[in-house]
Amino acid sequence: MTMYEPVIGIEAHVQIRTKSKMFCSCPNTYGAPPNTDTCPVCMGMPGVLPVVNKEAVRKAVVAGMMCGCEIAKFSKFDRKSYFYPDLVKDYQITQYDLPICKNGRIHIFGTGFSGEQLPDKWIGMTRMHLEEDPGKSTHFSNCTGLDFNRSGVPLIEIVSEPDMRSADEAYAYLSSLKEIMQYADVSDCDMEKGQMRFDVNISLRPRGTEKFGTKVEIKNLNSFRAAHRAILYEIKRQLVELENGQEIEQDTRGWNDELGETVVQRTKENANDYRYFPEPDLLPIVFTDAELDVFRAALPELPADKRQRYVRDYGLTPYDAQVLTSDRSYAEFFEAAAKGSSASKIIANLFTSELLRKLGESGGSLADCKVKPADLAALAELVNASTINSKTAKKVFEEMFETGKDPKTIVEEKGLVQVSDEGAILALVDQVIEANPAQVQQFKEGKTAVLQYLVGQLMKLSRGKANPKLAIQMFQERLK
Repeated sequence: MTMYEPVIGIEAHVQIRTKSKMFCSCPNTYGAPPNTDTCPVCMGMPGVLPVVNKEAVRKAVVAGMMCGCEIAKFSKFDRKSYFYPDLVKDYQITQYDLPICKNGRIHIFGTGFSGEQLPDKWIGMTRMHLEEDPGKSTHFSNCTGLDFNRSGVPLIEIVSEPDMRSADEAYAYLSSLKEIMQYADVSDCDMEKGQMRFDVNISLRPRGTEKFGTKVEIKNLNSFRAAHRAILYEIKRQLVELENGQEIEQDTRGWNDELGETVVQRTKENANDYRYFPEPDLLPIVFTDAELDVFRAALPELPADKRQRYVRDYGLTPYDAQVLTSDRSYAEFFEAAAKGSSASKIIANLFTSELLRKLGESGGSLADCKVKPADLAALAELVNASTINSKTAKKVFEEMFETGKDPKTIVEEKGLVQVSDEGAILALVDQVIEANPAQVQQFKEGKTAVLQYLVGQLMKLSRGKANPKLAIQMFQERLK
């Protein structure tokens, strides 16, 4: 790769969370029996007329504003014609030359998926437009099933500039995009439910040149990990062909996750193949400055701004701030717990190290968790006040997670209050020194690391209840 540079662009499709579909009153839900959430409009019956979902339009505008886009005061819908079994009308209502949003950007930074440091850069966004989702094809061993429940679900297609130069940058862009869509309350972006899907365009060019190489599109990726793997594979495939003197063919490929490779699906269509023309059954979307100002005034805080505020106001590390803002529900939980607390850093540590670990092990969600923000804050206050130590806090949290009890009750029931009585701890210090003469001699010879061993022995004698800071101080004084 010293001779070639990848050029990557992404087209992301994000389902908008609304009560009804884009152009009809059918419910916009997931999991209903096949072909039950349908009507003559979303099934493309003759003589029906679409009606625009106002809430979907509003959320598209909000999404564009959150990504720094210019919002069009005048935009329109178009028909995009293509023929596929799950597209019942043989055309899709979308936006072509006059999209609702354009010229945005998303910031990426930090550590990439592979652990490498990312460049601090902005990824440009060409456009963001509204459209309807087609139905869903499910391929079985001897047939294909068509489910039109998804037909007509509101989508925004978000087209990036070809500004990404690695699989890690693409992963970071998608992660940031997902965060913004969730914070804007545009979509849940649940990829297992198909609420966020993306196509990736990749080409290679000689380093130092401006002209793009021949691009290849990988369609319908439905996880960040799949996107990362597909990009790495496709870069390697194209590199081998170029080094062998072959030309890259412009085609559309699919990703086989089991084989870990891309496969040719069809040759790439051009825009004129879709025969775009203005949608005759829908009026243009027109906004006034006053209407856009109302939307702008109600925008939520961006994830990047929230991260900076957490570091500044709560004294968190950039890593903890990144974890806590990676999901809107995480940030809401943390802020509810940290509000009015003097132990926000301890709350953050408990959340990132204990709560997320237990959720991962149990496969549960934060919404169903028995530990509430006030409980986590109360546990952090017990640690901050030296009522219990951090090791005991982990044990208390385990029971909180399983039972939903408040931490104070657990500490009282199990007699876990930290011992900070100097006389009691000094007696334990003397007992440990007497029982471990070899380690005491090592300490006196300058091997100070052995102090941790001695403190560990003391904590065993106290059943984890001794104040470790006080124990360290008393060992140092005694051994001098």
